[in-house]
Amino acid sequence: MRHIRLSEKILLLGYGMILIFMLVQDWVPLGKLNDIEAIKQENTTGELVVVTLIGVVQVVLFIFLILLFVGKKYPIFIKLWLVIHPSCILAGAIIDWWLPYLTGFGAENRIERYHTMFGETHAFLPIMNGIVPNTLHTLFHMTLLFCIILSIYIFVTEKRTRIINTQEKVS
Repeated sequence: MRHIRLSEKILLLGYGMILIFMLVQDWVPLGKLNDIEAIKQENTTGELVVVTLIGVVQVVLFIFLILLFVGKKYPIFIKLWLVIHPSCILAGAIIDWWLPYLTGFGAENRIERYHTMFGETHAFLPIMNGIVPNTLHTLFHMTLLFCIILSIYIFVTEKRTRIINTQEKVS
C-alpha cells in the first residue's frame, strides 16, 4: 500500500513545472518571458530540437522514477539519482548563468550571445558584469533547487514517516 506524502506531490508538481519550461522555453511565445526569434538567431532548429529533447528526457525520467516509487521506499540508487542528476543540471546553470553574473568569470564570452537571446526578455535582477539572468530562467533555477532540496527532505524523512504510519495502522 502506498502512502503518498504531500512533499512527494509537491515534488511532482515542481518537476511538472520544469517539464513545461523545457517544452516551451524555446518554442512557444511567452510575451516578455522569452524571445523565440532571438533564440533562433543564435541556434539552428536542429540544435533547439536536440537541446529540448535532452532536457525533456531528463525531466520525464525524474518524473517516471518518482511515480514508480511514490508512497513507497525509494531504493538507494534512485535516491542518489534523484539528488545527484538534478544537482549536476543545477551546477551547469550556476556555471552558465550565476557564476558569470555574480563574479564576472566567463561573462565576456556570454555577453553578446545572452544579450541577443535574452536582452528583450523580462528580468527583475540588475545587470551585473554585462549580463542578467532573465525571469524565466531564474524561476527554472529556483524550482530546480527547490526540487533538489525537497528530494533530500523526502529521503531523509522517509523512514520516520513510514514508522509513524505503521504505528497509526496498529492503533
